[in-house]
Formats: sequence, C-alpha cells, structure tokens
Amino acid sequence: MAFEWLIGVVFFAVIVLASSIKVVKEYERGVIFRLGRLVGARGPGLFLIIPIFETMVKIDLRVSVFDIPPQEVITKDNVTTKVNAVVYYRVLDPEKAVTEVEQYQYATAQIALTTIRGVIGQSELDELLSERDKINKHLQVIIDEATDPWGIKISAVEIKDVELPKEMQRAMAAQAEAERNRRARVIDADAEFQAAKKIAEAANVLQKEEGGMFIRMLQTIKEATEEKATTVVIPFPVEMLEALGYRSESKSKSKEEPVETTE
Repeated sequence: MAFEWLIGVVFFAVIVLASSIKVVKEYERGVIFRLGRLVGARGPGLFLIIPIFETMVKIDLRVSVFDIPPQEVITKDNVTTKVNAVVYYRVLDPEKAVTEVEQYQYATAQIALTTIRGVIGQSELDELLSERDKINKHLQVIIDEATDPWGIKISAVEIKDVELPKEMQRAMAAQAEAERNRRARVIDADAEFQAAKKIAEAANVLQKEEGGMFIRMLQTIKEATEEKATTVVIPFPVEMLEALGYRSESKSKSKEEPVETTE
C-alpha cells in the first residue's frame, strides 16, 4: 500500500514538474500571471513557472498580415468604388497586447477597416488613383496611432485594388482618349510652327545672299529628277530678270532718295 502511495506521489510530482517547465521560441514571449497579477514577459528559452499559481500566455512577435475585404465606399467626389487592402503589423509590447485589449488581432483588423473607409471617403477618385502611396502612408500613421496603446506597430498599409463601376471606366477611357488627342494636336501645331519659323528664316537667308535662290532652285530640280520624272517645271530666277534690267519695286524705292529743295 505504501509503495502504491509512493508511486502516486512520484507520478503527481512528475506531472507538476512537467507543467512548470515552459519553452518559448526565439520569436515568442511568454507573459506570466501570478494569481491574476501581471508578473512580466519571459523568454526566449527554457524557464519554470509555479504550477497552479502562475499561468502563461504566449505572444508571437513576428510580422503578421491580414487582408481587408473589398469595401464599398463613396469618395469625396461622389463616386462609388470598392477598395481592398492589406495590413502588416507586429507586436512590440507583449504585455500591453495581453492586458490592454481582449483580442489584439481582431481589434487591429477592425480599426484598420474603419480607418480605410474613413480615409477613402475623404479622398477624391483622382487622388485615390494617382497618389496611392500618399494615402497608404496616411493610413499607416492613423492606424499606428490607434494601436500604439495596445503595443502594436503597423509596418505598412497597402491598397491592393480599386474597383470602379463600368460606366465610370468608360467615362475615364473617353477622357483619357480626348486628352491624348489634345496632346497630339498641340504637338502637331507646335511642330508646324517650328517648321514654318525655320522655313521663314531659311528664306530670309536665301533672299539676302546673291544667287541663293538660284542655287536652291538647282537643288530642287535635282531632287525632282532623281525619281525619273517625265515633266520638270523650271522657274525663271529673279536674278536673271535683274540682269536684264528689271528692278523690283522694293529695290527701286530703296534706291530713290528724296531730294530736298531750298529756296
């Protein structure tokens, strides 16, 4: 009988010893409570707790991620859109994560969801599409401030997709096409203006130089006859008319000087 009692005591001692040995991994911390009062966080490694009097809650310190399901939001310019996002966070203070909030994963997800709906509702559609990095940074700051009392650090918030109604997609496509056509017309007009300006400068240079127009005429004839043209029109150079005694009105007027008479 005494032997059986001794075996029972040994067996009970082994169970108590086994329950008092705790092993915490490198990326975990064990938050210890003694009779309901917070003792502190321990780990990583092997340590002992007092059975029955002490309990432990393990907290993972690695970066965690969760998806925000598509949320239907009305933007500031009254456009209905669906936005989904992803949030990266990690526990910095395991004691606060256990004592300050009941379920820090669920609480962080809910505060992120409501913050995304609020920020998107205060932004215009063009800002949401073109300045997504700015909105992501703004969301991270707001959510991080809200979860800081819980010992949670928000690493990043990324908007993954913005779904627009089909009517809005067609309107944006038409707007983009009109913008491209406008730019093409402006580029064509600017090119024509620059070409006309250069042609005018070249004509001015040729007109000032003696024989310039004649040389240009010969070059034009050469270019026209390179492709085996059957008909070639040769303009009569103005210089040859001047050689025959013809003077243009502009030059004749420039040569005439007014004669002043004095009584």
